[in-house]
Amino acid sequence: MKKTTLFFVFAFFTLFSLGTLAMVTYRPTLKKQLSDAYAILLGDPTPRIAEQPIEVPEPVPEPEEIFVVPDLKEFKAKLRRDRYSNHLSAAEENSVGPILDEKQLFQLVEDGLLEEVNSGIGYEVEELTHSHPFLTPESKKVLEELGQTFQALVGDEAFFTVTSGTRTMDQQKKLSRRNRNATKGISSHSHGRSFDISYIRFNGVKSWDYKKQKQLEKVLSHFQKENKIFVIKERKQNCFHITVR
Repeated sequence: MKKTTLFFVFAFFTLFSLGTLAMVTYRPTLKKQLSDAYAILLGDPTPRIAEQPIEVPEPVPEPEEIFVVPDLKEFKAKLRRDRYSNHLSAAEENSVGPILDEKQLFQLVEDGLLEEVNSGIGYEVEELTHSHPFLTPESKKVLEELGQTFQALVGDEAFFTVTSGTRTMDQQKKLSRRNRNATKGISSHSHGRSFDISYIRFNGVKSWDYKKQKQLEKVLSHFQKENKIFVIKERKQNCFHITVR
């Protein structure tokens, strides 16, 4: 009897010691389980979970639009003359202007609202004296597409020449005194969306290349038909005045 009692006492203390050790060892886990159980009993819809880093998905960048050069060899549309009021309306609707002076112009460049245009595939920008080689990003993109399409149509790394870019209103006023073709009011050139392309200067050479002129007209006609540009053929200045819509 005495031996049995001692056995039960020994067993009790052994189990008690093991239980205490387990509680000490697994106390954080037990505490979490109790915390979650209390949260459910109290009606908490989101029981507390052990601290874990929250994974935030990285934003997926939008794919860049890739320009596919159209095949215009069989294209037959004829270039039309758009009214100047359409040019001005398009420039004003998507405007960064009117740009009053060079101070405002270079601030727009610094802000990224105007971008410099240099020579590219299918086009070159001549040294400008009465305007600046800056356009809105959208207009620069269309100019690049015009150049790529022209070179693909003509071949032989052909290129046309840009003879005018963005003019400030100060420049426009001075130009109107000497050029009757220049408007005396607000010009679409003062909004950063218009540029001029010569139709007598190709591959850096000033000449009356009738074939290349017609090929350039075909390119402009296609973009006109696609509602990307307005065009006026200025005969006195030997250029196409283009405004990006």
